[in-house]
Amino acid sequence: TRAGAEHCLAPMTTAPQPRVSIIIPVYNEEAILQTAVVDLIDRLREFDWTYELCLAENGSTDRTVAVGEELAARFPQVSIRSVGAPNYGLALRRGIIGARGEFVICDEIDLCDTDFYRRALEALESGQADFVVGSKVMAGASDERPLFRRMGTVVINGMLRVALGFRGTDTHGLKAFRRASVVDVANACLVDKDLFASELVIRAERGGVRMLEIPVRVLEKRPPSIGLTRRVPNVLKNLARLFIAIRIRG
Repeated sequence: TRAGAEHCLAPMTTAPQPRVSIIIPVYNEEAILQTAVVDLIDRLREFDWTYELCLAENGSTDRTVAVGEELAARFPQVSIRSVGAPNYGLALRRGIIGARGEFVICDEIDLCDTDFYRRALEALESGQADFVVGSKVMAGASDERPLFRRMGTVVINGMLRVALGFRGTDTHGLKAFRRASVVDVANACLVDKDLFASELVIRAERGGVRMLEIPVRVLEKRPPSIGLTRRVPNVLKNLARLFIAIRIRG
């Protein structure tokens, strides 16, 4: 039920603190949610760290909430928290702020890339970086999405470099970071929806957080929940807001 999902917004303070918090935004994922989560939990058995898996639900109109609650009842490490509206960035932000682990991994339900988890946590635990971004476009990466989606990434990253001075190669997708180094950055972010992830990376970069990009393979399990063309107006509006906030106000 929606009420049950909202109730899960409260942190589960009685459970032992996990080493890692995995945050996965979900929107209308009824078709793949159970299979993806069960498969991810099975693959996480190879790691020796404790974790919590937070499904950051945002405005689904199918049975995503019900499936998520069933998974939370079945697996104590799983929780589902809902923001009640279709807002990827807001759900991800609240997931980060509410995370209890020393390290936070932001993933996508159609990726669940545990190889990225391994490589990113090695970099974080060794002190090589405090924020690791999985890049779809740097040397060594493999982006197997349709051409239209790949070109969208190239265009938005180019706009971020020109408008905001972004120095990296990618902002959206897989990320991992030391929570203490990034939670204040998340709190300072002004935009939500599609550009929250980009603002988080850019603000962290500009704020002196030690950044590292590593190449990833992207092979999505299903088409995006919201079409790229439908997202363009909001992306442009939030890009203008970010330009004013970061370039003009500082």
